[in-house]
Amino acid sequence: MAKGSSKIVLIGNGAVGSTFAYTVLLKGLANELVIIDVNQNKAEGDVLDLNHGLLLASPMKITAGCFADCANADIIVVTAGAAQKEGETRLALMNRNVKIFESIIRQVVQYNTDGILLIATNPVDILTQVALKLSEWPKQRVFGSGTLLDSSRFRYLVAEKFGVDPRSVHGMIIGEHGDSEVALWSSLYIAGVGVNQRQPGSPWHLTDEQKNEIYNETRMAAYKIIEKKGATYYAIALALARICEAILKDQKSILPVSSYLENYHGIDGVCLGVPSIVGRNGVEQVIPMALTIEEEQNLQQSATTLKKFLHEIGF
Repeated sequence: MAKGSSKIVLIGNGAVGSTFAYTVLLKGLANELVIIDVNQNKAEGDVLDLNHGLLLASPMKITAGCFADCANADIIVVTAGAAQKEGETRLALMNRNVKIFESIIRQVVQYNTDGILLIATNPVDILTQVALKLSEWPKQRVFGSGTLLDSSRFRYLVAEKFGVDPRSVHGMIIGEHGDSEVALWSSLYIAGVGVNQRQPGSPWHLTDEQKNEIYNETRMAAYKIIEKKGATYYAIALALARICEAILKDQKSILPVSSYLENYHGIDGVCLGVPSIVGRNGVEQVIPMALTIEEEQNLQQSATTLKKFLHEIGF
């Protein structure tokens, strides 16, 4: 790309992908957006629809393309994948998505060797590791959306409890984007006061029962949304856009993205969502956290769960 320009390629134009594309347009994140999908008509239709709004948004080149368009892309966002069928096991779904990824990643690396692969397809931690192995790219340039969405849900629920702006709540979910995710209550702060500290006169305190309620609602949020409307896509699209913004603007933002861990609280050889500095070079540094014994054990258990699935699919 020419100096000062930016290019995002989106692979997968389903509910998440198309919402992400719309978010990119609204935020004016890039100079060029290319949409690739097996359903060429759908991709071309969305491109027309998006281009018709250019007068009302930001100048941008938006096209429907093919894998050759991955050349010179700064970021390749992958949302493509199979949806879980009724009665289908998680393992069966993973095996189907691994086959899809084998095709996608093989074609991406034919045309691009120095971009960033951002994975959103679920199970995102597993498929991030699959993409890393298949691409053979450096680990800092292949990562997933991780627990950024979970952390956003978590902070929203805490904020709702106390009647404050979610942006004034500072806390994080780490580990798997899924059933074994870990809430870091020990580092949850509002207005500089730790929720666990119980300082005299502080209005910020949660009982164990309230914590369990917030954690379970965070962990089960996707199931609830899927039950009500079939899929989740608005918030994850915003999460992906936030990560892209951090990369393209070299913001050095600390975000809980999923990347390959080495000697992180005793964890090796698995991708998990942990706080990381995200900038122009991708995951530029993984940030160690001060965890309680229980939090560390829960994170290690989350890693063990994912390693079991990786072993079952041959990765």
